[in-house]
Amino acid sequence: MNKVRSAAIAAVAMAILGTYLGAQQPQAPAPGQGQGGGGRQGPPPMPMSFFITSVPKGDGANYGGLAGADAYCQALAAAAGRGASTWRAYLSTQGAGAVSARDRIGTGPWYNARGQLIAMNVAELHGDTIEQARLGNRLGKQLSRNEKQELVNGVGDMPNQHDILTGSQPDGRAYTDAADHTCSNWTANTHVEAPARGAAPAAGAPPAAPPAPGPSAQLGHSDKQGGGNGSWNSTHGSRGCSQPNLVSTGGAGLLYCFATN
Repeated sequence: MNKVRSAAIAAVAMAILGTYLGAQQPQAPAPGQGQGGGGRQGPPPMPMSFFITSVPKGDGANYGGLAGADAYCQALAAAAGRGASTWRAYLSTQGAGAVSARDRIGTGPWYNARGQLIAMNVAELHGDTIEQARLGNRLGKQLSRNEKQELVNGVGDMPNQHDILTGSQPDGRAYTDAADHTCSNWTANTHVEAPARGAAPAAGAPPAAPPAPGPSAQLGHSDKQGGGNGSWNSTHGSRGCSQPNLVSTGGAGLLYCFATN
């Protein structure tokens, strides 16, 4: 009987000792935690490969052609620490040797200044298939940021600056008609006066012929708001090509910039 009692006491003592020793051992970090209780670092964000220019050049739609617009994107990217990549302005041209914006921005994927995915490729960016068009790309006010990670003013903000120069059709291709959709291929700052509203024709005067289409720039909406179709790259034309024309239409002469590599 004494032997049984002694064995039971010994077993209890061993259990208590094991519990004590286990409490003294360092605990393995829980999943997702590193030493010291801090969270394990995730992968670094993807480098910026898309942005909207934070400031316009200030000469309306005159950027000195595609080369000048590309250089402007490159300079702002360099100021943001991404000058090692090759940058292109999302702009189309018209006439002989016309260039489509979609053909000059690389193949993707593209990420904004916060490392957030914009689009995986050119087809997704433009909704080339029915399914891609149905889903739409990820652009919009929250993701279409400038190179400083800042939001671009849109509908409801003062001033509204969501009109972005593109000169492009919704599929990203150049226009082929006779109208000027690119402000003379991004070399013009022509000012167009808005027609007077409600002005009555002179008595006995014949009806005036509709005015010929003036110089203009096709615009997209960075926030995908307003304009009837909410297109990021082809919503409506500007009133003219001067800086005041672009501002009065709802923009500032900003550009979309894409890294090609």
